[in-house]
Amino acid sequence: MRLYNTLTRSEEAFAPADGSTVRMYTCGPTVYARGHIGNFRTFVCIDVLRRTLKYLLGHNVRQVMNFTDIDDRTIVGAQQAGMDLRAYTEQYIEAFREDARALGLEEVEETPRATDEANLRAMAALVHALASHGHTYVSDGSIYFRIASMPGYGRLARLDQEGMKDGARVDSDNYGKEDARDFVLWKASKPGEPSWDVVDPSGRPGWHLECSAMALRLLGEPPIDIHSGGVDLIFPHHENEIAQSEGATNKPFSRFWVHVEHLFVENEKMSKSLGNTYTIPDVVARGHRVSALRYLLLSSHYRKPLNFTWDSLAQMEASLCRLTDCLARLDAVKRGGSRPAIAARVEEARTAFAAALTHDLNTAGALGAVFDLVRMVNSAIDAGELGEGDVPLIRDAFDGFDRVLGVLRLRRAEDEQPPVAAEEIGRLIEERNAARRRRDFGEADRIRDALLERGVLLEDSAAGTRWKRK
Repeated sequence: MRLYNTLTRSEEAFAPADGSTVRMYTCGPTVYARGHIGNFRTFVCIDVLRRTLKYLLGHNVRQVMNFTDIDDRTIVGAQQAGMDLRAYTEQYIEAFREDARALGLEEVEETPRATDEANLRAMAALVHALASHGHTYVSDGSIYFRIASMPGYGRLARLDQEGMKDGARVDSDNYGKEDARDFVLWKASKPGEPSWDVVDPSGRPGWHLECSAMALRLLGEPPIDIHSGGVDLIFPHHENEIAQSEGATNKPFSRFWVHVEHLFVENEKMSKSLGNTYTIPDVVARGHRVSALRYLLLSSHYRKPLNFTWDSLAQMEASLCRLTDCLARLDAVKRGGSRPAIAARVEEARTAFAAALTHDLNTAGALGAVFDLVRMVNSAIDAGELGEGDVPLIRDAFDGFDRVLGVLRLRRAEDEQPPVAAEEIGRLIEERNAARRRRDFGEADRIRDALLERGVLLEDSAAGTRWKRK
């Protein structure tokens, strides 16, 4: 596989360092609010990277994705809600898990919380290691990382070290990308804030420290194989992770850095002030299916900005219908035998699909290969050229595609929970068929239209009537 490495700004051949298991860390959400579709663009793309490594390339994957449950925003949120920090953040962790399941994300091997006892102790060990190597200083009860002590600082974000202002300390977990300054590792205790005594003086961890400690604790000796996240994390978060991890271990932190570009909404950045930070429940409330959203989030290369519109989501729904309709047509194939030409075309599609994904996770190209096969299958059915012997081969190809893309199985799971009970749909279809046999077409149309209003579309063919979700 060739994968773009943000650290080198180039595509490089990728394989796990040990030849077997990919050790990958993904920066997860800060759990002070429900995640929005921009967050999930990153997680869906990384999910497909994970699946590509597993199902196309045959590697084992050990992935860690954290929950940041202690920072300025979670503390303020818990205080305003009058809740314990753990209980406050737990509700958003569960919301994230619910949305991840809805989007068909594979469960990763480890999902640590920053405030887990083992992680806090790992953070303390990292601070002590940095202090022993001369990278820290204490001021006003907080422990800072001295950027001037790390000559290679800034290479991920391509920062100009000459222009950095040494010693202009920043305590906040939220600060602008222009602030190339010393950063806090361990924050002094403040009245009313959570505090731990694993470090002297007691206090709480800084945001950057958390991810380094969890990655090194759970993935083992550096360098890990892949560190991933949104492009907005390159600086300062990932730059600071490199500094503190390498400052503590004297080893490279990660071999590859993978970053997913922004999702825009109607050509604008998402913001609360614009009211366009849509969540998964918002998408569902508008009558859209989450499988169409997953498809949309994969429709463009992960390193290109993607523009979300409600019209584009409807277009993705139409594309998915083309795909599922093609597969449904295979049920009606009754011609005997098989054709070598069909097998050859299926193999071409498999090869093109794999080539796209192993070339820097080109999901748009992979989807193009899928729909080339859809067009071929439809044409072969129309021409009466497809035999029953071809059908298993075609189905197996689409199943292989979907092990990586994860859209069809999500669609099928949605269809298993139709807006109307399957038993009732079957009964109404029988009543409609009876009405048509007695030529009561008005009643037949009434049943069809009533089901359509409830989200169930009936389709008639020579093979009979089938239903699908609207």
